[in-house]
Amino acid sequence: MRLFGFLAALCFLLAVSAVPAADDLRAFPAAEAGMVRHVLQLPKQGEESDFRVELIVGKTVEVDERNRYFFAGRIEEETITGWGFPRYVVSPLGPMAGTLMAIDPDAPKVRRFVTLGGERYLIRYNSRLPVVVYAPAGVEVRYRVWSAASEARRMEKG
Repeated sequence: MRLFGFLAALCFLLAVSAVPAADDLRAFPAAEAGMVRHVLQLPKQGEESDFRVELIVGKTVEVDERNRYFFAGRIEEETITGWGFPRYVVSPLGPMAGTLMAIDPDAPKVRRFVTLGGERYLIRYNSRLPVVVYAPAGVEVRYRVWSAASEARRMEKG
């Protein structure tokens, strides 16, 4: 009986892993009202543990040219029940804040992509699963791929 259960579980895992996740977004529910689902399928890499994906969330707004701005908000990773896949949910963007350098009040405004404040949001690189981000309508989701150097260097004792 144990062998049968083990074989059934093994068959299930093999069947689930054989389905390309990029073609199967059934695991990722549709976006709720007021939210938009963003999907990214990453290309296969040789050693994917040497890569990370940075999620960049923000809006293009008109601001002055000299100050630095950011939005309050956060990205949270959730696990999809029954599938075990990660998805990323962006909270509603809070008020925009920035530095307070004095500028000419008549200076023209510029359009700039203003992101969430805080540390970079890096996630694991995995070409077998799509990166799915749920963000409020009107919020843009961008990404950047980071890679490690192929050579590790030794630190000196000190």
